[in-house]
Amino acid sequence: MADKLIIVESPAKANTIKKFLGGSTKVVASMGHVRDLPKSKLGINIENNFEPEYINIRGKASLINSLKKDAKEAKKVYLATDPDREGEAIAWHLAYLLGIPNDDVCRVTFNEITKETVKNSMKKPRKIDIDLVDAQQARRVLDRIVGYKISPVLWKKVKRGLSAGRVQSVAVKLIVDREEEIENFIPEEYWNITAILSDKKTKTKFESRLVGKEDKKIELHSKEEVDQVLKDLDKEKYIVRDITIGEKKKNPAPPFTTSTMQQEASRKLGFSIKKTMSVAQGLYEGVKIPDRGTTGLITYMRTDSTRISEEARKLAKEHIEKTYGENYYENRYFKTKSDAQDAHEAIRPSYVDINPDDIKDSLTPDQYKLYKLIYNRFIASQMAAAIYDTIVVDIDAGKYNFKTTGQSIKFKGFMLLYVETQDEEKESHDVGIASIPYLEKKDELKKEELNTKQSFTEPPARYTEASLVKMLEEKGIGRPSTYAPIITTILARNYIEKIQKQLVPTELGKVVNKLLIENFKDIINVEFTAKMEEEFDKIAVGKEEWKKVIKEFYDPFEVIIEKVEKELEHVKLEDEVSDVKCEKCGRMMVIKMGRYGKFLACPGYPECRNAKPYVEVIDEPCPKCGGKVQIRKTKKRRTYYICENNPETCDYISWNKPKQGESFNENNKIIEEIEEENKTKTRRKSKARTKTKAKKKSK
Repeated sequence: MADKLIIVESPAKANTIKKFLGGSTKVVASMGHVRDLPKSKLGINIENNFEPEYINIRGKASLINSLKKDAKEAKKVYLATDPDREGEAIAWHLAYLLGIPNDDVCRVTFNEITKETVKNSMKKPRKIDIDLVDAQQARRVLDRIVGYKISPVLWKKVKRGLSAGRVQSVAVKLIVDREEEIENFIPEEYWNITAILSDKKTKTKFESRLVGKEDKKIELHSKEEVDQVLKDLDKEKYIVRDITIGEKKKNPAPPFTTSTMQQEASRKLGFSIKKTMSVAQGLYEGVKIPDRGTTGLITYMRTDSTRISEEARKLAKEHIEKTYGENYYENRYFKTKSDAQDAHEAIRPSYVDINPDDIKDSLTPDQYKLYKLIYNRFIASQMAAAIYDTIVVDIDAGKYNFKTTGQSIKFKGFMLLYVETQDEEKESHDVGIASIPYLEKKDELKKEELNTKQSFTEPPARYTEASLVKMLEEKGIGRPSTYAPIITTILARNYIEKIQKQLVPTELGKVVNKLLIENFKDIINVEFTAKMEEEFDKIAVGKEEWKKVIKEFYDPFEVIIEKVEKELEHVKLEDEVSDVKCEKCGRMMVIKMGRYGKFLACPGYPECRNAKPYVEVIDEPCPKCGGKVQIRKTKKRRTYYICENNPETCDYISWNKPKQGESFNENNKIIEEIEEENKTKTRRKSKARTKTKAKKKSK
């Protein structure tokens, strides 16, 4: 008989904690949630003040019986599920199943799974925080109501089996809106002029940019404007007006929150958001390391705080001064956002003395990459700023103003270890200081040549997983624990697809988004979703009662649902008629929506079952022969553009949407890439089929 029974969520976490406590303590795993709302019905008693009708999760009966048996045999039961709202709710459900009273001091949490933290936490158990539980219940109930009430509208008007989610639908809307911005974008022409100048004394050449006219910013939008400037500059002298020499500091980024970790892992490591959280979970729960056994390597990975403990700060100081020198250390405190929950520290290594490179052989390649990212980011956050020497040279040529800027690193500071990346790196016109000659005011420079460059403004970039998470966080949509499930869900529902790391709405996603926005614009929008997150936060700290929040939402929502159902009752969404005639029965084929987008089908179904792929054509003609340009997709769902006359009389093909007057030299290369992509996909399918057959035979 165990003196203590500790229930955690995963076996890996159980093994790590068991190692620290030993003795007659038994540690077991609940394997996540044990109770939930039923899938077959709404599962919420609207009339009885929105009371949830929880049931035991199917397939967990034997596990629940085992937990009950263990609890009965133990003198004391502790519930040590994850330290967030979801974990608190799981603990509450476990308490219900095991008959643990609400006022029992049975809840323990571990921000990091180290021996010291685990033992200290076991000395300070508390009651289950019902406010945190209610915040989780409020989210679960609201999401269930929205999903189960709106989804049937999609079934009737688009396709059976579709579903709508309160937060996921807003994420899809953001992606669809961005795609519309890109499609409607009209490029604007602009020009840059640069002068190659030289110092008459040393003959050293350097580049300077045209930035203004009569000390006002200049913008050039046509060849005619550029020619006029070049004409004006033809006989002007280039005189140094001013030289500014200075110093610039660059501070390190704060240690990771969930959002920033997901973004950096996406940019630096190419990890999906889901993969990042899975790998981080493993690092938190524990990894087997020689001479230490199973060890939790990072603090809890679901947090929106940049706060770090004084103990961790002290250990970072010792490490930095010992490894790099005292001048590389700087004690830093980072301001946490005003709306952050701040329940946990930032994500940091649990043990500063466990260097990633020292335990590389004990980690999977993915674990090593992510642990090194977290470790270096944390250490760098406590290091000194990088220092640059800077120089700005202002040059006048008549009424026109040129500028040369340069910078050179003087002291690397934190950049010795870590540099944060951005989704869109800004174009820099800086040069190294060494490439700029020694100049003085009023020096006359020799003009070697003038260069012009035509450019066009670019449309906004499509979202990547990283930039979508950043936007969700900025808009107040979702919380650290929800970013990964949001993206995973809308990808699984085929509302969006990932093409070369970019998130692109599918035809299905666009249709569903249009229907939701037209009929539920007060619910499927950024402002409402962010407001509900604020309400959940208030519930979590006891400032709001969760059933009151749900009721305030439900009463007007019910009116909207009834109104939409009534309005759409007699509305039949007609299929768009194409200009393609069915070769079997002569009817004009219609455009239907399938799992992978549009296809052509005979309207005479079921008498005529003819169907064929739908070939979409863009408005822009083929830049080579003037024919129609078709949009096609590879087997990996990557879009490309091809002339309808290819390969008979025209060889135009491109990954990019065509522009009139373009020239192409890579047609064969693109065709080879598409063919290789399609072959790879076919080979994978073939291997999968072979494995499936082998499994069936072995059974």
